[in-house]
Amino acid sequence: MSKGKRSLQYKTVICLNNFFRPVFSFVIPLFFSGVLLLLLLLFSSTAQCQNPKEDYTWWNEIHGWKPGDPGWRNWLIISPGFLGPNALPVPEVKKGIIKGTSNLEFTVSSHFHSGDPTSDFSGKIFIPFADNKIAVEMYGVIIEHYSFTEEIRDERFARKRDGKGIAMGDFYFSTLIQIIKNKKFPNTLLRMATKTASGNNLYAARYTDSPGYFFDLSFSKSHTAKSGFDIKPFGLIGFYSWQTNDELKLQNDALLYAAGCEINKSDWQASGSISGYSGYKKERDRPVQLNFELEKNLKANSVRLYYINSLKSWGYNTIRVSFIYTLDKSGK
Repeated sequence: MSKGKRSLQYKTVICLNNFFRPVFSFVIPLFFSGVLLLLLLLFSSTAQCQNPKEDYTWWNEIHGWKPGDPGWRNWLIISPGFLGPNALPVPEVKKGIIKGTSNLEFTVSSHFHSGDPTSDFSGKIFIPFADNKIAVEMYGVIIEHYSFTEEIRDERFARKRDGKGIAMGDFYFSTLIQIIKNKKFPNTLLRMATKTASGNNLYAARYTDSPGYFFDLSFSKSHTAKSGFDIKPFGLIGFYSWQTNDELKLQNDALLYAAGCEINKSDWQASGSISGYSGYKKERDRPVQLNFELEKNLKANSVRLYYINSLKSWGYNTIRVSFIYTLDKSGK
């Protein structure tokens, strides 16, 4: 074969590679996100719901309900302090910058609460575009196992008599837009997110069965210490809103906030922050928590250990272990 033909074939291979690489980096994450969404929908169709044949006289007697009173849904309090740990959680703290490549994240969580120990399995897909100037996220709790006491049951007006069951969580969609990056002004990231009503078991006070949304701006600035550590303080301010069952105040609005610091060294990353939101109804709707995160890069993939300590309203202390699988290996 002549050098000219070999050169032409080589250029053709390079062109095809340059064409298909971004195509596959887009299609593969969409495929995994479709699988995740399908799992959520399948579980939603088979998960537990209230049994219409069950005798709820016990609930009527405990709460003094009589014919003519508002239905049981009106007795529930749609607030983080009166629902399960995944119903209205404080959103993940963003740190002012879109980083990384397309990845798929699986997380196992244990929520420690004396009256409502809960565990769950969740998934997340992250897809960046346009040289990491824009990204989309899709995530949600695929399956949750709970077991609450009679005290918690009655406090929350739940109608799950034995307090034990399995639920499916809400599905979230968010868009990230990098406004400022690596300039004199701090890195600035805009996030816009919406919460679907895919979560079930409202009768057990696990999820809200209603939509919500939040948006925020996060900021950060990196500084390299003489020791070689990369130190990045960050902050976040935003707005969080969700639908309630209050006929006079159908929506609860909250100020969303966070502040913390991240430290990077080689393949290790650690951060600590305080975050929360402040609703206006004052019905345990002002959760505040401390977040501690430790992440280790494993070549293309990574693992993360996350601990949440509740300070107010929410009442759960949570441990999470995540495995992040990178879909676009060329970007690492």
